[in-house]
Amino acid sequence: MKKWIISAKTSRTVGKVCSYILLIFFACIFFMPFLWMLSTAVKPTNQIFLNPPKWIPDPIKWENFATIFKRMPLFAYTKNTLVVAILPVLGQIFAAPMIAYSLTKIPWKGAKYIFPLILATMMIPWQVTQIPLFITWSKLGLVNTFVPLVLPAFFGTPYYIYLMRQFVKGLPDSVIEAARIDGANEFVILYRIVYPMCKPVLTTIMVLVFIGGWNDLNGPLLYLQDSAKYTLSIGLQMFLTTARQEWDLLMAAGVMFTLPLIIIFFLAQKQFISGISTTSGLK
Repeated sequence: MKKWIISAKTSRTVGKVCSYILLIFFACIFFMPFLWMLSTAVKPTNQIFLNPPKWIPDPIKWENFATIFKRMPLFAYTKNTLVVAILPVLGQIFAAPMIAYSLTKIPWKGAKYIFPLILATMMIPWQVTQIPLFITWSKLGLVNTFVPLVLPAFFGTPYYIYLMRQFVKGLPDSVIEAARIDGANEFVILYRIVYPMCKPVLTTIMVLVFIGGWNDLNGPLLYLQDSAKYTLSIGLQMFLTTARQEWDLLMAAGVMFTLPLIIIFFLAQKQFISGISTTSGLK
């Protein structure tokens, strides 16, 4: 019996070690493109296309990053990008929980009809609606402003409403009913009880919305016409056309564009993974 227990413990330990080795292996594979981009960003030009490739450049050209600031208005692009990335985050965490709460915890007859309609809109490609939307914003005189990129988030997005609904649906009804008995109205329940309990999924939504706004090229390219309002994605695309052969500078710009997203993900990864797992039907 004792030998069997030792054998079971050993097999579990070996299984964990193999799992970690496998995870580290795949993590290195997925992280390798970023490491290559970082390596290329600080290489002298004559070392970029060496065969076999040289991972650690000699010498390291840190001045490539300073050159980027001289070649493009990076601070202005970053400020504009933060506007179209942060404001939609605020809009989604304002609208999505409110809609999800009304669909799951407030008894009214229309909820069972509204939610399927919300899901149905997810099947309409953005390419189908972009022309009617552009015409609408144009007639409102809001083209070449950040409004078309920010305002829709304050009315909710179907996917994030779905994520919130899946999470809010699993919250205990007894807590909400107790608050109602104590005289709390629905807004108090939402912002003082439901919001704190939804921290994992709210963090997930915040990360996804921020990444989407930071990486978005189609929206800014469609609605922004003044170069002073361009975002980093447009600036990087323009730099690609003007610096086609300067791969060291292009990779340096790519590193500066990607690094904030990596930092944000690692800072929020615990809540992010928790939010994804609790809304994926695994509970």
